[in-house]
Amino acid sequence: MSTPAILDRKDFDSLLGALRDRGHEVIGPRVRDGAIVYDTVDTAADLPEGWTDEHEGGHYRLKPRTDKALFGYVVGPTSWKKFLFPPQQTVFRATRVDGQLRFEPGVVDDHPRAFLGVRSCELHALAIQDKVFMAGPYADTTYQQRRESVFIIAVNCVEAGATCFCVSMDTGPAVGAGHDLALTEVINAREHYFLVEAGSNRGAELLAAVPHRGATEQEINAARGGVAQAAESMGRKLETEDIRALLLGNLDHPHWDEVADRCLSCANCTLVCPTCFCSSVEDSTSLDGGEAEHTRHWDSCFNQDFSYIAGGSVRASTASRYRQWLTHKLATWYDQFDSSGCVGCGSCITWCPVGIDITAEVAAIRASDQRRGDR
Repeated sequence: MSTPAILDRKDFDSLLGALRDRGHEVIGPRVRDGAIVYDTVDTAADLPEGWTDEHEGGHYRLKPRTDKALFGYVVGPTSWKKFLFPPQQTVFRATRVDGQLRFEPGVVDDHPRAFLGVRSCELHALAIQDKVFMAGPYADTTYQQRRESVFIIAVNCVEAGATCFCVSMDTGPAVGAGHDLALTEVINAREHYFLVEAGSNRGAELLAAVPHRGATEQEINAARGGVAQAAESMGRKLETEDIRALLLGNLDHPHWDEVADRCLSCANCTLVCPTCFCSSVEDSTSLDGGEAEHTRHWDSCFNQDFSYIAGGSVRASTASRYRQWLTHKLATWYDQFDSSGCVGCGSCITWCPVGIDITAEVAAIRASDQRRGDR
């Protein structure tokens, strides 16, 4: 980590300009359709200045702030994974030419991008997706092509949302590794500035190209204090001790049916989750039989057809599908990837239409643990 520097609010556009000068398309938070989403950002005027978001189970609203913070929100309904693992992509096309089949791979949109405003929980989610798609002998080369060109500007959280529990998952709110630059926004009666720390050589090089000054101890402490305050004001808590054994030891717990009575199997939780990676493939053929396309699209373990094999679905009931999602996310994910699949962002709680709360469901099972024998 570099020596902290100060970027004044009035110079923020110079940071965006420096990224564009280096060929990066800047993707960051914008207000659209009553939410804060990630999309192309040209200037600081595109950012959600003076807006915050209100989170609760099954509830999300934008509200005006009393200051002009650029990053005074938590997380919205979109995640960075859609730029690296698109909701739909062509894997290959086949064309019949003179009686022969010609195969062409799908075009990979891997132009350089800069992700602006990546929270600590989202950084951990990116690291998890990296492990899913790039670790091991079968790397997803299209994901890898997109990922390698990304410049990441992270933002430390100085406020926690009502559905956040990143402290429980050890994923925030302070930014750790995996970024090029880290910003902490500070606003007081006299000043509006960003404490900037470089996390890589190219981050330090970019910082050197924009107006900045050295940070005073008072400015550093103000930024650190904001992050500490966010850590102390988490909206939720998840007890993770022994969680793998707890869940796998309670696969027949009656609480799964209680959750199923409320669950709509709508798949909202998997769509907004920054780590879920389930997908399906489809083949389509032109009417004349001359062209065919093989596409991959997001899918969800909440869809009954997702586990369909000859004879029917493996998980025909809502209870079995919810159990599969939660136990994979918090338990068997460790078996596959040596980490939890949850980063504590709380998005699944916020965007569940009926407000099902992953932290409450685990607590309910823990409160009536039905395992037998030594624990």
